Amino acid sequence: MNTALPAPTTRRRLSVARDMQSYKNIGYLLCSFFLGLFYFVLLVPSICLGIGTLIIWLGVPILFAVMWLWWQFAAVERSMAISWLGVTIAPMEDIAPPRSGGWWQRFQERLSNSMTWKTLAYLLLKFPLGICSFSMTLTLLVLGIGITAVSLVLGFITAPFYALVVSLRDVPDPKRRLQGYLLLALAGFGSNLLILHLLNSLAFVAGQLARGLLGMSDTSLRLEEAKARAEQERMRAEQAEQRRRELVVNVSHELRAPVASVSGHLESLLLSTEKGTKAPTPAMLYSYLSIAYQEARRLGMLVDDLLSLARMESHELRLDMREVVASEVVEEVYQTLTPLAQRERQVTLVRGVQPNLPPVLADRQRLVLVLTNLARNAITSTPAGGIVSLSLESADQQHLALIVEDNGVGIPADELPMIFDRLYRTDASRSRATGGFGLGLAIVHDLVTAMGGSIRVESAVGQGSRFSLLLRCSPSI
Repeated sequence: MNTALPAPTTRRRLSVARDMQSYKNIGYLLCSFFLGLFYFVLLVPSICLGIGTLIIWLGVPILFAVMWLWWQFAAVERSMAISWLGVTIAPMEDIAPPRSGGWWQRFQERLSNSMTWKTLAYLLLKFPLGICSFSMTLTLLVLGIGITAVSLVLGFITAPFYALVVSLRDVPDPKRRLQGYLLLALAGFGSNLLILHLLNSLAFVAGQLARGLLGMSDTSLRLEEAKARAEQERMRAEQAEQRRRELVVNVSHELRAPVASVSGHLESLLLSTEKGTKAPTPAMLYSYLSIAYQEARRLGMLVDDLLSLARMESHELRLDMREVVASEVVEEVYQTLTPLAQRERQVTLVRGVQPNLPPVLADRQRLVLVLTNLARNAITSTPAGGIVSLSLESADQQHLALIVEDNGVGIPADELPMIFDRLYRTDASRSRATGGFGLGLAIVHDLVTAMGGSIRVESAVGQGSRFSLLLRCSPSI
């Protein structure tokens, strides 16, 4: 039966002498005594002083300061164990209290945290265990050096006698003496290897102790991760609730103007058609009804925008992603908005499309809505006689760029980061006059992102704006 160790295991056992981790372990074991003595001398008197002065309330800040100090010591010990011993230690629990709490609340937080007492136990155990590890390490090192020295000295002294025996050849079986000398040398080498393995085992025990007391357990770690996820969800819910409240307030404010306008003009028509009063002229009647119609359209647009936002907020937005010929979308929006641009704003709408472009992966109906919103915004922000262009070109091998550009009033640089926020308008008076509620760009951004694209804007006051949409080409191309 062959009882020889496998070659990889044998090599690992023999390579311990040239492994730098072995000497890091020795350094850690030797330093443990001095660090443990430092912690013991500093912490024990400080804790006793804090407890002894609790009766006059001076001990509370002293104990709080000592707790903070030993937490920092524990953090240093954890870093040393990770870098010197090569062990993996879970994070120390974050016992930092809420920023709004005072020092008394922070003190209570530290008292109720289990990691506080685990780290204290580790630091106080460091002294007695450091004495043991220091003495054992020093003893084994001295023993190893002694064995090595004895082996070298014996080998040096017996070498001439071995040469003499070999030359005379009258000593029976000189090979046995040679084997004895070789065994002596191997015994010295093997003893040192055994000592290194013992020291590595001692360092392994120290690493496991650090792992158990300087880091959260797996159960505690999973609990903290669950708490962190719950806190994130709670904050998300609070933010959503805050946005909902702001939306309700802002929408209520926005509804007042068109509702008041419709009510006022209809009331005027009712008063003018009462018995005994003069009937309104056709021109006056047309003017009042036109204003009421425009305000009703604004209310309808607001309702549509709110429904779109509600679907996206509740993740009920369903996209029909398929291959879409983007040039057809550009043409459709161009044909729809050209009469409106000329009639209401006296703005010229133009389009330009590169030939032989591949289709994009998008929801066609949503893409029409996105381009329509951008084009309407460009038209309303461009003064009479201006130009709005819709263009489609290749951005790279995987994307097409859909660009809406105007030479209108532009957007100030400090407002560019906020234009995709809900109910944000760069010019409130102009937006109300032209029917905008500040929801269109927010919807555009959300829809483009949902379709896997991106949007960016470049603008300069008095020179116009340029919105660029990057759309993914269909992967089948």
